[in-house]
Amino acid sequence: MKISARAQRVEPFYVMEMAKSAAAIAKEAAGTDRPMIYLNIGEPDFTAPPLVQEAAEKAIRDGRTQYTQATGLPQLRERISHWYAERFGVQVPARRIVVTAGASAALQLACLALLDAGDEVLMPDPSYPCNRQFVSAAEGRAVLLPATEAERFQLSADKVEQAWGAHTRGVMLASPSNPTGTSIHPHELRRIHSVVQERGGVTLIDEIYLGLSYEETYGHSALGLDDQIISINSFSKYFNMTGWRLGWLVVPDSLVDVVEQLAQHLFICPSTIAQHAALACFEPESLAIYESRRAEFKARRDWFVPQLAALGLPVPVTPDGAFYAWADCTAACQKLLPASSEYNSDMQIAGSWEFAFELMKRAHLAITPGRDFGRADTARYIRFSTANSMAQLEAAVGRLRALLA
Repeated sequence: MKISARAQRVEPFYVMEMAKSAAAIAKEAAGTDRPMIYLNIGEPDFTAPPLVQEAAEKAIRDGRTQYTQATGLPQLRERISHWYAERFGVQVPARRIVVTAGASAALQLACLALLDAGDEVLMPDPSYPCNRQFVSAAEGRAVLLPATEAERFQLSADKVEQAWGAHTRGVMLASPSNPTGTSIHPHELRRIHSVVQERGGVTLIDEIYLGLSYEETYGHSALGLDDQIISINSFSKYFNMTGWRLGWLVVPDSLVDVVEQLAQHLFICPSTIAQHAALACFEPESLAIYESRRAEFKARRDWFVPQLAALGLPVPVTPDGAFYAWADCTAACQKLLPASSEYNSDMQIAGSWEFAFELMKRAHLAITPGRDFGRADTARYIRFSTANSMAQLEAAVGRLRALLA
């Protein structure tokens, strides 16, 4: 069967490929004193709070399971609008909020609404791999610009200005970012958006980890800068609803009808049950739980990052949000000899891909190598997810110490 060129352009999602390998090794480790520890997937270990679960059950019992509007339940759009005002001090009218089937659907809708074949979108390297695949699926081209630790692994206005070409349509940013957990400084974000606006482009920003910001400097929505900014958000991370597949998109007024029409055809609507459940996310009791969990994520970061540094796995930029540690494994690769000669003749671990497999096999510790996240020196880096209990993080550090001592 002939496969479309579009599908062939989509690269493997190595995070998930690594997860398959981890699952296979985990079967062998099951029942031993060292079961697999998973620090590879960016999924909170917390689940939806009680009120959210109860709201889902009630929606099912009451038969509220029919289609909603393609843009989502009006009352949910209003709740999200109020959350922006109360949490971030930003006025975002409900009419500009489109509820989607996860942030993935939001990104797809934004790309399909804005990109033509051959349009280029500037993105930082490293960045979340799926974002550039959404650009590719819309017949556009993601242009990765190397971002250094001095730039917090984020784009700068100067780099955007230098890279802007005849086919550039805009920028796609993430703040806080996956895989680094770093945010763009508000001053630099304003400068980037100014460069984009001067050239008639669009600024898209992935803010799905914004609720998990830990520092006042960075915990602000880009929507406070300009109503022309397009923001993608989700109930998956801060609201702990990964499998519920619910997110939202904030667009300028001029884009609402376009996005709605696309959503009608592609998705009809997001999950009705998930939407009714999400209404309970904004109850005071639920918000108190989320804030307690945010504090727990911060405590994990504060403990785990120094532990990595002591083991020769330094994190060049302390993450100010999300639940990731982007660690340089150069020294650790030189220190850790492979258990077999399957890699290369000089018996040294060449980079993060091989290092990750060694950890899986020898320490039963699943992490994510840098390969997924770009091409600019990403072989030096590994991503740890701290979306796991402190007990599991302590056990992981113990296994790393035994292997790297």
